[in-house]
Amino acid sequence: MTTLNPQYITDKNGNKTAVILKIEEYHKILEELEDIEDIIIYDEAKKEDDGTRVEIREYLKNRKTTNGEV
Repeated sequence: MTTLNPQYITDKNGNKTAVILKIEEYHKILEELEDIEDIIIYDEAKKEDDGTRVEIREYLKNRKTTNGEV
């Protein structure tokens, strides 16, 4: 987990209205979010996996036929 050192912008009543982060912290947060998205996509794919496997040769052969290639 990334350690953050946020700075806050406040309104005249002292309510926090915005956050300022170092650009490195911001980029690290984006990377971590992308990793989490990848994990979610993987987990969803695992749920839908019925165990069926296709050899690459068979896939490529069918792909060529489907695309009209010979």
